[in-house]
Amino acid sequence: MKDIKRKEDMNIVIVGHVDHGKSTIIGRLLADTGSLPNGKLEEVKERCRRNSKPFEYAFLLDALKDEQAQGITIDSARCFFQTENREYIIIDAPGHIEFLKNMVTGASRAESALLVIDANEGIQENSKRHGYLLSMLGINQISVLVNKMDLVDYDEKVFQNIVKEYTGFLREINVEPDSFIPISGMIGDNITTKSENTPWYNGNTVINTLDNFQIAETSDDKPFRMPVQDVYKFTKDGDNRRIVAGTIETGKLSVGDEVVFYPSGKRSTVKSIEAFNRKTQNYVTAGYSTGFTLKEQIYITRGEMAGKVGVSNPKVATRIRVNLFWLGRSPMIKGNSYFLKIGNAKVKVEIEKIKRVIDASTLTNVNREQIDRNDVAECILKTQNPIAFDENKHIQNTSRFVIVDDYDISGGGTIEEALEDKQSKVRDQVLLRNYNWEKSMVSSSERAEGYNHKSKLLLITGRKGSGRRDIAKGLEKKLLSTGKKAYYLGVENLIYGIDADIKDPQKEDNREEFIRRFAEIAYILVDAGNILITTIVELSEEELELIKTVVSPENMEIIWIGERTPTDIKTDFYLPDLDGIEDGIIALKEYLQEKNIIMKF
Repeated sequence: MKDIKRKEDMNIVIVGHVDHGKSTIIGRLLADTGSLPNGKLEEVKERCRRNSKPFEYAFLLDALKDEQAQGITIDSARCFFQTENREYIIIDAPGHIEFLKNMVTGASRAESALLVIDANEGIQENSKRHGYLLSMLGINQISVLVNKMDLVDYDEKVFQNIVKEYTGFLREINVEPDSFIPISGMIGDNITTKSENTPWYNGNTVINTLDNFQIAETSDDKPFRMPVQDVYKFTKDGDNRRIVAGTIETGKLSVGDEVVFYPSGKRSTVKSIEAFNRKTQNYVTAGYSTGFTLKEQIYITRGEMAGKVGVSNPKVATRIRVNLFWLGRSPMIKGNSYFLKIGNAKVKVEIEKIKRVIDASTLTNVNREQIDRNDVAECILKTQNPIAFDENKHIQNTSRFVIVDDYDISGGGTIEEALEDKQSKVRDQVLLRNYNWEKSMVSSSERAEGYNHKSKLLLITGRKGSGRRDIAKGLEKKLLSTGKKAYYLGVENLIYGIDADIKDPQKEDNREEFIRRFAEIAYILVDAGNILITTIVELSEEELELIKTVVSPENMEIIWIGERTPTDIKTDFYLPDLDGIEDGIIALKEYLQEKNIIMKF
């Protein structure tokens, strides 16, 4: 039996100003390539005849949308058609300014683009914005379709004027279009066959142009990147697997590979690659949703980025230089808090500095202290917690982000550069430490099972005179009396020991290193399975972030005792003034039980 060669796949996005004819062109592509369901074209034509309505190819998309609503698996926003050479997914990105955000979401997976301009109306502001956004998203294979040539009597001069003006604009944003094609979606000129109506045009048809686009460089050859979607735990019938799940953006993963998760820097070895209703796999490549188990169980969370040992690492930072476009109803301004979503991570973010604002339709710089609707800006953003990403020049997939304002996607862009912050040096040290950490043969879960409690850093803070130390020491004694591995570490105990070389640790210039060393000791004691109890007076958010950089936040509980003072830190448990020390000890013990850190005793 002769082998049937599988056709290549390509994702393309079609963009253009509203009413410039995108839907008609898509309908034509579906019809003229024989990609419609059997009888669909005749059905729509007959419906138009019965209703005395002129048939339009755009109606085909409406018909497919109606079928989707009835449960048939055709997506009007992602239409499929094929040629002799390829199978295409064409992503219809609505052209009106209100829906530009949908265009961005649709274009994020596209390898090439068709950009539609109405020959009769000419180049519009949205035509330029679409070109700019495609450029920002790194889509370099672009063909410009000058549609509705029938409305200008196939005038070559009209076509050439559009080519000249739009080529000049695209060159300013470093985009070189592959071609300009004069077409009529309604008549079918130059869609699948050369048209006699444009004898002056010697170029390819739309279909030939698409087939000549190059398939993007395989993502398999790039460094492995997989944003963690979730970690699934199984318990039924003795199944104790923990499967790390996500979609591989780039690279490939094999059983036995050592993986690193960012920004935490934790690492383990791939034990198995899991797949639903498929044979056992030894490897998986880019583009596939997958899951894998680890030889050593480590605590990782949704939003981390999986990489591999021995290949280039993603960047980790809280300060980033970005190219950003804004589509929100309200301007993006300094001082406001937003959410940044990249991969499966979602963190709070705000503008640190607006470097410049660009009018995307004219490419002129405008002097603004805010980013208005439809503006493009180069700015510095500051995230509340570290994020993992790649710079746009290295891996586009993992450099793209969106900004959420009041539950709406209001902007997005690409990360151009990772910038240093106050924790950069410490973060690099921690990643190096984790990478080279000599692991015990005892896992953290085995240690917790043996000690009958989870390991944890209980960081107790509050005002002076609140009884923090007495409660902390009393809790240590209470836990030890029931067999728990608890230890109270007085921060002052470090001053004459490990910190003896630091003169005046409370001095601002020295306090950062003092806190870092404390955190490293805490990391070791928690890794050993202890419940480590310590107190720091009036801890600041900046100091807490430094500790969280060294000790994973999931291994910490922040507790405030006594009257609250103006502070920027968020606590896990607030213990107000009590009648006595014993009440505080009991309250903390009950809290640890509620959090399942210890068993009831």
